[in-house]
Amino acid sequence: MFKFFLLPLVLSILWFGFLQYNNWSIQQGKKGFIYIIGGTTAIIAFLSLMIYLTR
Repeated sequence: MFKFFLLPLVLSILWFGFLQYNNWSIQQGKKGFIYIIGGTTAIIAFLSLMIYLTR
């Protein structure tokens, strides 16, 4: 279960690296961070629900 919570961290680090590589500011990439957090939250909620329902 703990592995699910590493997903947004890893994706955010990769996004930050992409921003730095292209010389963009964090302010310019803020929407990407929002999408990462929102999307992974939905995935984590769905997978957690499936684990709960199938036990």
